[in-house]
Amino acid sequence: MTSGRYRLVQTLKEAAMRDFVSRALDLLLKHDMAGFAGLWAPDGVLEFPFAGPGYPKRVEGRDAIREYLRDYPNLLDVREVVAKTVHETTDPAVVVAEFTIAGVVVATGEPYELSYIAVITVEDGLIRRYRDYWSPLAAAEVLGGLEELTAAFGG
Repeated sequence: MTSGRYRLVQTLKEAAMRDFVSRALDLLLKHDMAGFAGLWAPDGVLEFPFAGPGYPKRVEGRDAIREYLRDYPNLLDVREVVAKTVHETTDPAVVVAEFTIAGVVVATGEPYELSYIAVITVEDGLIRRYRDYWSPLAAAEVLGGLEELTAAFGG
């Protein structure tokens, strides 16, 4: 039988992780990429498991992540989080976030909607590891083709 104290601690942990994900998405909505990158530990890592040839699979360190994300608002104008589901895991430091973001492609003025799954490891209130599962093909379609995607996010 699970104790009431354990359930309370687990509930608080789950709420904290949901709040962390909400804060991160709020920073994206505000186009605050420096603030978003500031959520990482100084030696935190941003990984792209589905990155294709010519794209970075890993960005290491808060400063490098900040630089990588710096121009994101000049490419995609994030305007709304259309859907968000946060899944707690058996590891209290790991959360899985599914979310869909809508906005406008800055270069074309066309609307877009992209879905993501992020597996986020948080220690001491900072991201240690962020595995970003997104579709490069969907992003290429939104940005107008593979050349545009490569120019935007290539390594």
